[in-house]
Amino acid sequence: MPQSVSGAVERVVFHNEENGFCVLRVKVRGSRDLVTVVGHLPVVNAGEFLDAEGEWVHDKQHGPQLKAAEMRVTPPATRGGIEKYLASGLIKGIGEHFASSLVATFGDRVFEVIENEPSRLKEVPGIGKKRVSLILEAFSEQKAVRDIMVFLHSHGVGTSKASLIFKTYGKDAIAIIRENPYRLSSDIVGVGFATADDIARSIGVPADSPRRAEAGILHVLRECANSGHCAFPRESLLGRAAELLGIPQAILEEALATQIQSGELFDDHVNGESHIYLSPLYHAESRLAQQLFALGNDPHPLADIDFDKAAPWVEERVGLELAPSQKEALHAAITHKVLVLTGGPGVGKTTLVRSVLAILDAKKLRCLLCAPTGRAARRLGETTDREAKTIHRLLEFRPGKGFRHNQDQPLNCDVVILDEASMVDTVLMYQLVRAIPRNAAFLVVGDVDQLPSVGPGQVLRDLIESEALPVVRLTEIFRQAARSHIIVNAHRVLAGQLPESPKDSETSDFYFIETNEPEMIAQRVQKVVQERIPKRFQLDPIRDVQVLTPMNRSSLGTHALNVQLQSALNPPVALKGELSRFGHTFRVGDKVMQTANNYDKEVFNGDLGTITAIDESLRKMEVEFYGVEVPYEYSDLDEIVPAYACSVHKSQGSEYPAVVVPLHTQHYMMLYRNVLYTAITRAKKLAIIVGSRRALSLAVERDEQDSRVSGLRERLQVRAEKNTAQ
Repeated sequence: MPQSVSGAVERVVFHNEENGFCVLRVKVRGSRDLVTVVGHLPVVNAGEFLDAEGEWVHDKQHGPQLKAAEMRVTPPATRGGIEKYLASGLIKGIGEHFASSLVATFGDRVFEVIENEPSRLKEVPGIGKKRVSLILEAFSEQKAVRDIMVFLHSHGVGTSKASLIFKTYGKDAIAIIRENPYRLSSDIVGVGFATADDIARSIGVPADSPRRAEAGILHVLRECANSGHCAFPRESLLGRAAELLGIPQAILEEALATQIQSGELFDDHVNGESHIYLSPLYHAESRLAQQLFALGNDPHPLADIDFDKAAPWVEERVGLELAPSQKEALHAAITHKVLVLTGGPGVGKTTLVRSVLAILDAKKLRCLLCAPTGRAARRLGETTDREAKTIHRLLEFRPGKGFRHNQDQPLNCDVVILDEASMVDTVLMYQLVRAIPRNAAFLVVGDVDQLPSVGPGQVLRDLIESEALPVVRLTEIFRQAARSHIIVNAHRVLAGQLPESPKDSETSDFYFIETNEPEMIAQRVQKVVQERIPKRFQLDPIRDVQVLTPMNRSSLGTHALNVQLQSALNPPVALKGELSRFGHTFRVGDKVMQTANNYDKEVFNGDLGTITAIDESLRKMEVEFYGVEVPYEYSDLDEIVPAYACSVHKSQGSEYPAVVVPLHTQHYMMLYRNVLYTAITRAKKLAIIVGSRRALSLAVERDEQDSRVSGLRERLQVRAEKNTAQ
């Protein structure tokens, strides 16, 4: 049952201006000791009166505190409270001395004087025209904040979301929301359509309003984009919007026509059926197809190479004898200006990239290497022994300004090689391709059988299936790779066959441990990670072993497994630092993952690190990423999660010495062939599946995931036909 606290804010221990998170010490009537309250407020000062409602929790370090879901502050009414409020640093230039003087002069009428008779402030010795101006400006801002909070609370918006809204819109929040409350769901992360719709209805927006209809259509399309679709069938879109909003389809038809006419949405045909696009996705998809063909029209920078002489020279340079299929692929790579190279593990993609680079070096041509994630770029750099960057770093992404490199400021290079292309969505691929100079070649490398990109589109698959661009698919598993049961079993899974645990288990790098009950699977996973792998393979259980699970939720999801593995591998120790934030407990020594690109810190979504220090007094945490110590304020910790276990999707582009995969039918929603294949191929030295044979069979059998809606393949085919006709 919710508990409430009311009292004067004695001290603001901490306040984050970015998200409003605060820690307050409050003087509550009837309590000798100050009470700790934590929650969210956009602005709070000592001396104000606080009303808070939430639940009591016991913090290991700080004792009992009220974790508030709702918080409201009002100006102080007592002389003591007013003096503390004015002395809190709220107003620049007013410290304890002037606060005391103001209260001594005007008593508890200080605020009334500031608001209605500001000229009287000069009656206080030392307060002149400039200081009066500062007081009025600060007071006006505080009043605006309170008005906004009262407005939002009156329309059912909680304190945390209200803080986000105020941070985004500032003093104009009320005007913006009244003009178009549906902006909230597109402008502010964490404020969904349902919240915006509730506010809209509470301020009188009619249920059948054209603006509500337009907002509902946009919401459905954005949800589709979050599921990977670039567009959605027109009739299905209208049907979903009608179900969501409960209004006649005729109103939605009219709203859709308005949005298409304004250019906010586009109506185009995919496979002969009318589909609706969000404007950015439509432009990215259509222009990507156009620019890929434009890029491929000019001669290759290596067009004058004598391949019969180049092939043996390359073999000597890389120290390997190229198979006939690799020689064909190499010839294609120095002949076709845009080429797609695909294939599974062990088929020689890396050897081919190194061979191309050797020729480029000999010809003194400049090649840029890139991948979609920091981990994938790091791997590419390690295998080629040269610098590789993320696409964002290559294009010099600037927060709030976009990419520095584009068609007007192209990259300075002769060749661009993109690795892990299956992870690249339509918009990001367009941004990359438009920045490649027309005289440069583009080599696209990736495994089309892995999971598709998180963002909308299925670019690599569309490039291959369109048959509009040159594609080389390597299929031959080479001798050394064929000795790896990881690689052999990955290809078996692709072929729809169950993986095999070899008879000679002493030399195996792949195991299936059959366990049926979820509780037993979790216990086995822990034992394998904590005891069996370190003992038998001399691998560090935290640094070298990664648990990959198909889902985030459930008893075998990332959340539950991280709690269990942290307790086993890094239990609480008196001398170690520990803190709890955003639903996670962090300890020195924990393995953690960055979940968002942070360009200021130069750490990126999916990067793995280790907590090296927690400083409670400075409210900071240090995390080591690849040998570099990165500081985190406590307020930044929503970007960090424990990473003893992570989802298969989050593992894309990475390799780990050992991978452990729990599988159970509770993962049914994600038991698909490409999920299992991606998980297995993340392992370099050891892959272990712990789970039920039924779940394993389902994952191998199910290859019928709904394909994403994308018009790229069709656009490429149309352009290819036009080129042929010309």
